[in-house]
This record gives sequence, structure tokens and C-alpha cells, in this order.
Amino acid sequence: MSFSQLFIHRRIATTLLAMGLGLAGLVAYFLLPVSPYPNIDIPTIAVSANMPGASPETMASSVATVLERHLGTIAGITQMTSRSNINNAQIVLQFDISRDIDGAARDVQAAINAARADLPAALRSNPTYRKFNPADQPVMILALTSKTLSPGQIYDQASNIIQQKLSQISGVGDVSLNGASLPAIRIELNPRALFKYGIGLEDVRAAVGAANANSPKGDIQQKGQTFQVYSNDNASLAKDYKTLIVAYRNNAAVRLEDVADVSDGVENIRNMGIANGQPAVLVNVTKQPGANVINVVD
Repeated sequence: MSFSQLFIHRRIATTLLAMGLGLAGLVAYFLLPVSPYPNIDIPTIAVSANMPGASPETMASSVATVLERHLGTIAGITQMTSRSNINNAQIVLQFDISRDIDGAARDVQAAINAARADLPAALRSNPTYRKFNPADQPVMILALTSKTLSPGQIYDQASNIIQQKLSQISGVGDVSLNGASLPAIRIELNPRALFKYGIGLEDVRAAVGAANANSPKGDIQQKGQTFQVYSNDNASLAKDYKTLIVAYRNNAAVRLEDVADVSDGVENIRNMGIANGQPAVLVNVTKQPGANVINVVD
């Protein structure tokens, strides 16, 4: 007897078996998970570098190109894209799905350290990196506003307190800030005034740098005793810069307020966030790849 004859001679059993399989398939159909974006963790690392005052062309040629040359030697990279903006350059590295994200992060850090010697001296801090999943969206967005604090002051508090606390929560992969920048003193030079006094841009830069350097002051020794001299030359308010002497002309001091408008502001004035029609600092919290639950505590 062939295999097909077995079902032909047992028609009732065959009918019941077919109905059972059809019913099981119908039930399983409604239990199948459906998602337009499957939960796949793609190992991805973003490298960011900031250099205030640099144009996109400068960031692309002197920062992004150097980093790409060193990062391109890392094994397992399937895609590398870069974007250069004013003051900032970002490089996104996407690795093979079988690549361990922690091992890739160590290779990225080593490449950043190796590239430091070729990066411009104006780059005040090393480029940073963060691990993230491009398929993830922020699980929480906080908008910080104040009627008494400026956006720069809010950003400073969020960067030093809120961002640090949220980053320590289990399951949080990244905490990014938008809407403002760190507080800074903005000096807008007047070309006509500079020409009048015969002062160049480099003269102003050198004067500001020399007067704002927190350098060692030494000590005083007297009768077997040593007194250490402590004094911080860093100025943090615009009024402290206005009286800075830039040069001497006709036996008179030319101060910074004579050739420039000095005001309290932020490093990047083009980063602006809005919440409920008011300027705000936005805190974006993204979960760590593979994490399912985030417990936010006080």
C-alpha cells in the first residue's frame, strides 16, 4: 500500500487531520508577532568631533578626513558615512552584524587616539564616540525651560547633572542634548575700529589668550616657610573681558570694548530648541541595544 492510499482508505481520519491542521494554522496566524521594523541590533558607532569657529569645509578636510583614514582600518566595517557642519563633524560606522559592539568600540577608541597626532591643534578635546542602534528611537524626551536662566545656563546644568544621572541608569544607551550649547563669551570684532587703531585679528586673539590663561603662579619662600600662590586668571563674564587691554596706541590703552562688542552667550548660537513656543534644551534618552526595560528613578 502506497502512502497516498493510506489516506484514501481512511477518509474520515484524513478529513479530521486536515481540519486540525487548518485550525492550528488559523490560531497561529493571529499569534504571530508582526513588526514593520524587526528588532535587530546592528552594531553602529558614531564618532563626533567639535571645533568652535570652524567652517564645514575645514571640518571636512582637517578633521573628518583624518578620522576616516584611521577608522577605515578597523576590521568588520560595512558602511562609513560622514557629515561636516559648522563647528562639528560626525562619522557613523556600521559594522557587520556578527561583530561584537564592545570590541568594535575598543578599536574605535584606539583609532581616535592614533589620529590625535594628525588632528588640528585647535581641536581642544579628543573626538568622542557612542554606541547606538539606528533602528531605535528616543524612549524619553525632556524639554527644559526657565524664566530666570538663559538657554546656555540650562544647557550647562543639564550637561553636568541631568545627563550624567540619566546615563547611569541601567538600560540607557545614550543621552544627547540639543537646543543650546555651553556658556561662552562672544566677541564680535568691529573691522572699522580695528583698521582705525591698526590692530590685527591675531593681536586680539593673542591678547585674549594671554590674559585668560590659568597658568602656575609659583610660590613665596621666606624664613624656611613656603607660601603657594593661588590665583585663577580665567574670566567667566563678559564684563571681565571688556576692559582687557589689546594694544597701546598714541600712549593710550586700546581696550577690547573699543574694537569689539563683548556679550555673554553660548558656543554655538545656531543650535536652538523650541518647546511650547519658548526656547528650550531638549534631552533625548535612547535605550541601550538589547535592553528591554528602563527603570527611571529619582
